Amino acid sequence: MANTIPLRSKINKKFTWNAESVFKSAKEWEAEVSAILAELPNVKKFEGRLSESADVLLEGMRAVEALANRTYKIFMYAGFSYSVDTTNQKSAALFGKAQGVAGQVSGALSFVNPELIAMGKTKLDEWMKGNDKLAVYAHGFEDLFRQQAHVRSGEVEELLGMVGDPFGGAQNSSSMLVNADFKFAPAKDKKGKKVEITQGNMHTSLMESPDRKVRQSAFESYMDKHLEFRNTLAANLNTSIKNNIFNMRARKFDTSLQASLFGLNIPESVFHNLINTFKKNLPVWHRYFELRRKALGLRDVTYYDMWAPIVKSKPKVPFNKAVDMISESLAPLGKDYVDVLRQGCLKDRWVDIYPNKGKQNGAFSWGVAPDTHPFIMMSYTDEVGSMSTLAHELGHSMHSYLTGQNQPRVYNNYSLFVAEVASNFNQAMMRGHLLKTVKDKNLLIALIEEAVGHNFFRYFFQMPTLARFELETHQRVERGEALTADSLQELMADLFAEGFGPKVKVDRPRVGMIWSTFSHLFSDYYVYSYATGISGAHALAGRILRGEPNAAKDYLGFLKSGSSLYPLEVLKKAGVDLSSPKPVEETFAVMESYIDRLEELVG
Repeated sequence: MANTIPLRSKINKKFTWNAESVFKSAKEWEAEVSAILAELPNVKKFEGRLSESADVLLEGMRAVEALANRTYKIFMYAGFSYSVDTTNQKSAALFGKAQGVAGQVSGALSFVNPELIAMGKTKLDEWMKGNDKLAVYAHGFEDLFRQQAHVRSGEVEELLGMVGDPFGGAQNSSSMLVNADFKFAPAKDKKGKKVEITQGNMHTSLMESPDRKVRQSAFESYMDKHLEFRNTLAANLNTSIKNNIFNMRARKFDTSLQASLFGLNIPESVFHNLINTFKKNLPVWHRYFELRRKALGLRDVTYYDMWAPIVKSKPKVPFNKAVDMISESLAPLGKDYVDVLRQGCLKDRWVDIYPNKGKQNGAFSWGVAPDTHPFIMMSYTDEVGSMSTLAHELGHSMHSYLTGQNQPRVYNNYSLFVAEVASNFNQAMMRGHLLKTVKDKNLLIALIEEAVGHNFFRYFFQMPTLARFELETHQRVERGEALTADSLQELMADLFAEGFGPKVKVDRPRVGMIWSTFSHLFSDYYVYSYATGISGAHALAGRILRGEPNAAKDYLGFLKSGSSLYPLEVLKKAGVDLSSPKPVEETFAVMESYIDRLEELVG
């Protein structure tokens, strides 16, 4: 286990993201920022004129779209630069500037929806019939009028657009505190040797260490630093939730859950189906936790034991080998899909691969901006878990790539609700292939550990638990109740204690701060979509693995659809209905089959 993490400047360029393919330099980025701000008056000239004619409307929509795409590109570049090295003050300044520009652009473009609504759907339908180029916006117009009751006047919309930047302050404050300012006391192994803790290695090599002393001391040090700043962290989350409630009320929704799901046309029953099905299946998790305790030979199992390796010798999977194994697993999707994926990983530098000091915790894929390909940030450690993370993020990237290749720019995106389907699909396909073809017992155990103890534990245990936490905290603020560091800590500890069951030892003060390690909570009602995503993914992968007719074609159709349909509709076309609890139940059945296999392998 490496005890030191290199500085960003020491990472070989070939292992970093291809930043220069987006902007050749920060100077070029600055020039584009200036050009975007200079373009604002040219777009604002369409304000009050969209109803003049179909041609003027089309010209205005294209101008708005082009400016939004350019803004996304500068935001992506700055955000990614900051994420790979949060200690770099120049990158932090770029990101802050990009957020400010995005707020200005959002405010400048806010006139569009109120004017379209004032024109009326009848007039727009008539114009689209006579103008094929305008007709491409049909789904967007339809969705706008669906949301009509919650679109405010042009003046109010402009203000709501402008508050986006300052409303991001709570998240920025927490990110800078946790990722850049926190310095953790080193962990210690069973021999007393110190091991450095960073955001990059905490959730990989440290929590996955076979040395329980390393896991315990790392967990305690990591969470104690969060406890030290619990009041600040709680205040930031409370501010973010109040921002959500403000937007809910400004747009005249009854609840924050309704406000969040309404935008994607998702009924609240989808959220509640997930939570209810999760609670019903908690005994499946309790069975796994007990199996883990026995396999590890422990008297009691704790939070920091959830990632401990059951295998005696961790299989090594270097980056290039992982790309090969992932590619083989995805062969049913066709040569074109696999070739693009391989080139992105091995030639075009889609992936910022290895850990470095200041690198943000976790992994993500940033979607396609105009004239770019997708990018992935991660901290690869040559282990099965890293291979699975790579497969996951490549699912996002290929979703972005195929959407970009097949949709006009107006639909060249997709919602968070469907995003986690594509990522978890890749992991489900990888396991389906490798569990049938691999003979090495250690690798089989590691694959199942990764599946249940990492992917499922995060998506099908932690995320539903956080979703319950999120719902309760929002409801408390909606009722006018105060959120304090104590109340957040108690609520989180209670929910994890219920989820873990009676045989897992819960360190309530530290486990009660787990919420502060998930930046996802600053995107309201996002975490639940991880669990619906993994459910949709296994339902769709199951169709292909069972050899159902047209299953691969249907799935590729889903990847190519972008936001041209509502999320539930595009998934139904691909073969899964997430308005029903059935996919969640099916995924618990898949998880049980993994537990059965693990029991056989470990005796």
